[in-house]
Amino acid sequence: MPGKHNNLHYNKHLQPYANKLRKEMTKAEACLWKYVLRAGTMKGYQFRRQRPVLKYIADFMCKELMLVIEVDGITHQSEEVAVKDEIKQKALEEAGFTVLRFTDDDVLNHIDAVSNSIEDWIEKKVSSQK
Repeated sequence: MPGKHNNLHYNKHLQPYANKLRKEMTKAEACLWKYVLRAGTMKGYQFRRQRPVLKYIADFMCKELMLVIEVDGITHQSEEVAVKDEIKQKALEEAGFTVLRFTDDDVLNHIDAVSNSIEDWIEKKVSSQK
């Protein structure tokens, strides 16, 4: 079972599923990855996509910042999925992560605002650690 000293709650048992999700990213996830989070372009921080953590797979995660970014599509509007999202978010927060959520629509139609929102969060986090 993943633990606090095991690469930030990395869950190797979910790796095959994470690989599948990486290959089948949604359009919004692919856009956020390509234009905002890829290759250390977000304030120099490295993000990983479809990262197994605890018993979940985070859409995007920055270990250094303890930040998880979730992109919620139309399926997340169902009550069942919303409850699962809430449980996942609570577990991640209890493990020390901050979870930022954006909708597909936010990413696909307002990617600059999404990018600015993530940058603002990072700046606040970094300045609070000084």
